Amino acid sequence: MPEFALDLNEDQKAVRDWIHGFAADVIRPAAAEWDEREETPWPIIQEAAKIGLYSLDFYAQQYFDPTGLGIPMAMEELFWGDAGIALSLVGTGLAAVGVLANGTEEQIGTWVPQMYGDADDVKVAAFCSSEPDAGSDVSAMRTRAVYDEAKDEWVLNGTKTWATNGGIASVHVVVAVVDPELGTKGHASFIVPPGTPGLSQGQKFRKHGIRASHTAEVVLEDVRVPGHCLLGGKEKLDERLARARERARKGGKGSVKNAAMVTFEASRPAVGAQAVGIARAAYEIALDYAKTRVQFGRPILDNQGVAFQLADMRTRIDAARLLVWRASWMAAAGKPFDSAEGSMSKLFAGETAKTVTAQAMQILGGNGFTREYPVERMHRDAAIYTIFEGTSEIQRLVIARTVSGATVR
Repeated sequence: MPEFALDLNEDQKAVRDWIHGFAADVIRPAAAEWDEREETPWPIIQEAAKIGLYSLDFYAQQYFDPTGLGIPMAMEELFWGDAGIALSLVGTGLAAVGVLANGTEEQIGTWVPQMYGDADDVKVAAFCSSEPDAGSDVSAMRTRAVYDEAKDEWVLNGTKTWATNGGIASVHVVVAVVDPELGTKGHASFIVPPGTPGLSQGQKFRKHGIRASHTAEVVLEDVRVPGHCLLGGKEKLDERLARARERARKGGKGSVKNAAMVTFEASRPAVGAQAVGIARAAYEIALDYAKTRVQFGRPILDNQGVAFQLADMRTRIDAARLLVWRASWMAAAGKPFDSAEGSMSKLFAGETAKTVTAQAMQILGGNGFTREYPVERMHRDAAIYTIFEGTSEIQRLVIARTVSGATVR
């Protein structure tokens, strides 16, 4: 088990600097353009693929970093560049995590490489869980998966929403209900292979922030997928459902986790790291501005009101990073989140990004409210981090239930 450390090793520093260079030289200069276009930045994804930054190998290396810090370090640097473009680069990762968390070795080896493609033909993937009436309340999910035993196929019907890369993805990972009577325990995840009939893109959302990232509905109409596309396999699913039914029969609540929650638990610290990157970028711009902006004959940094804001901003950013790193290390070391450390990291980092970017706009004054400076875009981007991958309210609920053992509602 690796010891928890607060300093990156030399190899990690080299990777960090390499990613930072790409973020500074390629992502940030293009950020305003793709934010205005509200389109997937395919040329930048391809540039990242050419140097190996957008690839299964790269993310696998970071994912299996024994310290657990590879992924949060990479996320922070990419999102320091720009959140919308970075989300286009890492959005595939949520689908990949869905397969890694729930799939067999054969499924991982078959499907995860197809999510990325290669430098000459880049692909993206989508994780589809939320629905129009089932966001935070996953128990309200209506998308159904029915097994056709005669053909060894699963038939999927329903509508998913808020899906990053939804409809444009090569591979879709879809969470569906297989046993409605078991509530969230009756969910399972499925691979929908490229070109499967019946899957289509619904509404594409025009968003407040992260505009370069494609977000849309995914419509499933009699989508048939082979039996081997059930993540984990039918035998494992049947065993899990049997345990859940037995617990329900005995009146116990049990501890069986559903497919979507397993994915979100694994990804929350990484999402927190994204928020840290956005906050750090806004803080750095505000600090530089405060040093050079002169009012009443002196830099505004000399004013206590500005200096104290910057002190608070830096403190919150460092605290958020520490929570993210702790949760990431715990996950890599196989330590359970007994106090909901994953949710803690995402909650605090998301709230920090929202607060720090707002403070950065305030320090820049009128300039901060214009598109001539990037902090207004960063503030728009940061807003989603208290909403997606579990709202701040849901994170607090998870933490409260975990630390108290009470059924908080």
